[in-house]
Amino acid sequence: MLRPSLRKNNQMRPVSMETAVNKWAEGSCMIKMGGTHVLCTASVDFAQPTWKRLQNKTGGWVTAEYSMLPRATGTRKTRDAITKDHRSAEISRLIGRALRSVVDMEKLGRNTITIDCDVIQADGGTRTASVTGGFVAMAMAVKWLMDNGHIRENPIRENVAAISAGLWNGELILDLDYDEDCNAEMDANFVVAESGRFIEVQSTGEQHPFEKSQLSEIMDMAASGVQKLIDLQKQVLA
Repeated sequence: MLRPSLRKNNQMRPVSMETAVNKWAEGSCMIKMGGTHVLCTASVDFAQPTWKRLQNKTGGWVTAEYSMLPRATGTRKTRDAITKDHRSAEISRLIGRALRSVVDMEKLGRNTITIDCDVIQADGGTRTASVTGGFVAMAMAVKWLMDNGHIRENPIRENVAAISAGLWNGELILDLDYDEDCNAEMDANFVVAESGRFIEVQSTGEQHPFEKSQLSEIMDMAASGVQKLIDLQKQVLA
């Protein structure tokens, strides 16, 4: 059956990443995946987080905050509701975990990088776009630290990106938009490192249980999609 977007099952939406879109942030990236647009900024703080200092821990830290602007979706969401959104808190933790997994905290020194991911327009896959664009912003902030003599070595071990996939009308599809996500039988998000190793897998049978073989096949599909995103990351960071 033809997808609502008319894409092939393994075809991603058009993707673009524009860097240096915020003149104040040490790193910034506007990522667009189809109708999903996310502004990602990276801010450097020359100090460890309080909990690390209190525990006498060495090294730096990477953390993230995610939110949607009030009219990122079809119906306006009040700013008060956004601040109390548990979904945003969960996605913030996901982004932080994903980015920390590829960073050597000792090489980062006693610095903290905060990634802010603000969804300007949502059409499915906002968390995965945030991880992918957030990495670009973080890499730019790391380069800023190195260029200005604050750290000596690049603490980033490898690139990381994320993509959604799912089971829709009995078929496995890549990079779900909102219409597909709403009707998916299985909805999954994958965070994958450049090496092909998986960092995080979030998969839910929305309408019925799914087979182990389906998860294995969809992981291969996601890994292939992530490699394309990482290739684009490298192009914009070159």
